[in-house]
Amino acid sequence: MVTDAPADLALTPINGDATTLQQWLTTFHLVVVVLDPYTHESAWLLPTVARTLRVYADADCRVALVVAGSPDETRQFLGPYAQEFLTFADPDRLVVKGLDLMNLPALVHIRQDLSIAGSAEGWQPAEWRQVTESLSESMRWSKPLIPGPRDPAPFEGSAARS
Repeated sequence: MVTDAPADLALTPINGDATTLQQWLTTFHLVVVVLDPYTHESAWLLPTVARTLRVYADADCRVALVVAGSPDETRQFLGPYAQEFLTFADPDRLVVKGLDLMNLPALVHIRQDLSIAGSAEGWQPAEWRQVTESLSESMRWSKPLIPGPRDPAPFEGSAARS
């Protein structure tokens, strides 16, 4: 994982044009969950991800999903979550590479100065809880319950890059 995200990293919403990470960070921190639409591991975690991101929907940060697929694949994989959350398509895995992620799913909190405030790869609930507790403290916001009673057992995740 990088310590600072690249300012020129392009984020492409599924319904819009690419914008640099720097531009997305002008007002708020950015909290992204990066998913692989071709693996069971990312699919298993969708309800957990949605529950976690909903906690921060009104906080002073942007929450988003990044899916390593085309806009159409992203919509198909996420279903209604693609409408609920800010969603980016990453078909060439440039976000995955730019953030130097090794395993997906991943949770990444990026501050306005591009520094990485916290990250967790795979589904290790203690690591996700550490990231969200730090985020909640920074935002002066409530904390999501991690793990929740219906969350999957911990798993390593799938390789982010082939």
